[in-house]
Amino acid sequence: MRKLTLFTLIIMTILSCKTQTTVEVEKPKAPFVWEGANLYFLLTDRFNNGDTTNDVNFDRTKETGKLRGFKGGDIKGITQKVKEGYFTDLGINAIWMTPVVEQIHGGTDEGTGVTYGFHGYWAKDWTKIDPNFGTKEDLHELVKEAHARGIRIVLDAVINHTGPVTDKDPVWPEDWVRTDPQCNYENYDNTISCTLVANLPDIKTESNENVDLPPHLVEKWKAEGRYEQEIKELDAFFERTGHPRAPRFYIMKWLTDYITEFGVDGYRADTVKHVEEYVWKEFKVECDYAFSEYKKNNADKVLDDNDFYLVGEVYNYGVSSGQEFNFGDRQVNYFNPPSFQSLINFEFKYNAKDKNYEDLFTHYDNILNDELKGFGTLNYLSSHDDGNPFDAVRKKPFETANKLLLSPGTSQVYYGDESSRSLAIPGTDGDATLRSMMNWDSIAKRKRTKEVLSHWQNLGKFRANHPAIGAGKHQMISQKPYTFSRRYNLGNFKDLVVVAMDLEVGKKTLNVSKVFEDGTSLYDAYSNQEVTVKNGKVELESEFNIILLEEK
Repeated sequence: MRKLTLFTLIIMTILSCKTQTTVEVEKPKAPFVWEGANLYFLLTDRFNNGDTTNDVNFDRTKETGKLRGFKGGDIKGITQKVKEGYFTDLGINAIWMTPVVEQIHGGTDEGTGVTYGFHGYWAKDWTKIDPNFGTKEDLHELVKEAHARGIRIVLDAVINHTGPVTDKDPVWPEDWVRTDPQCNYENYDNTISCTLVANLPDIKTESNENVDLPPHLVEKWKAEGRYEQEIKELDAFFERTGHPRAPRFYIMKWLTDYITEFGVDGYRADTVKHVEEYVWKEFKVECDYAFSEYKKNNADKVLDDNDFYLVGEVYNYGVSSGQEFNFGDRQVNYFNPPSFQSLINFEFKYNAKDKNYEDLFTHYDNILNDELKGFGTLNYLSSHDDGNPFDAVRKKPFETANKLLLSPGTSQVYYGDESSRSLAIPGTDGDATLRSMMNWDSIAKRKRTKEVLSHWQNLGKFRANHPAIGAGKHQMISQKPYTFSRRYNLGNFKDLVVVAMDLEVGKKTLNVSKVFEDGTSLYDAYSNQEVTVKNGKVELESEFNIILLEEK
């Protein structure tokens, strides 16, 4: 009996070994990392018109200068493109929108023809969404649909100024704003305690004096039937924080409401250097509190454990200056003590022009792993108020994509970068030339535009799938053909990629022995084909001059 039992056990063991299957260990999902994000910046009014019924409000019907009036773009239009998968196909994992708060009702002539607040930077009422942009329900839907696809929403915070004074928009009280002198930018004081330009009343952000609400705002809220609710919320805010009822704290309350109500993931702060640096530290505290409250009250909607994202616009800041900005008579650090996670990098377009790929990538790799270690940078090559973009007439769309999307740091794709939307529009004055309607017709009809868009999509998706591209460590493998690797580790997640550029069309051989072992299965995300490392090399054939290698 013992012999039979032993024999049975042996047979069962053998059969078990023969039928045992190899269980593949699923790779950890790539984490979202702000330092390596692919962020899409759009003017809400100029991207896509999803609701034509809201195109005209407050009798904004005066004839304007070219591209200086509302053109119909709205929040619904953005949501429409989110649902269609446009951003996902482009590898976008964060969208930054221009301000959506209610704008001044009138228009003003700055010497370039009548202009309305289509751009969102001329606030009249921070507590309400401008009907030209949409409704609260529209913003709720946008955040919901974007988050469902792993896309974060970043709004734009303006604390520095109100909108211009018009026949429909009175100046705010003297204890709220100053209307002179105009800034001359010669030193710290002449950059902060002054009006940004002649027609923008400057919020007295330095004041700690208690001030009453502006009469025109009280009258407006009462007419809209929400005065009591707004006062109740303000009382609760000031009681909780202990802040004086000073102008800046009212605005902070109004801005952070968009976090607690809608669950937006970040703010881009406007005109940072025109506001005392301690104000941004105070703003960060309130943003962090609001974000934690949102997460606590909406546990089922939380995407991850990332902190609230704050990126600042310190005009003319460049990463080569490290953490400090020079006012001429004073150096200011906007990173530490903790204010901003990242600053917009106005230097990148010059670096992209002057440096080849390796010099550009190494420059940013060195800075981000030294002076800016623990922080980030937001790189761009075109934007809404930079009159000297890298490629205004769009002759270099492929090089633009390569340098922006493959550089270390966070990439800012300005709407239309990916479709060669022209930044030189005849008949426009000033920054209006940068702000034309998104060129959807060109995407639909022009073969060249489709080719450009496809390239941006391939690079963008690779970047989104691999935080190593923006947040990893750069290492050149060879100069000819130009090949580099990027590595990124976070907890048990390890990301390793190899990119080769300026290759010959057709058959290609790459030496990857410094990165991958023989037998490693790789995938070229650009030509969509699998390869295996043999004798330290990979061979493949494609019609493209670029290879994006990732582990299978």
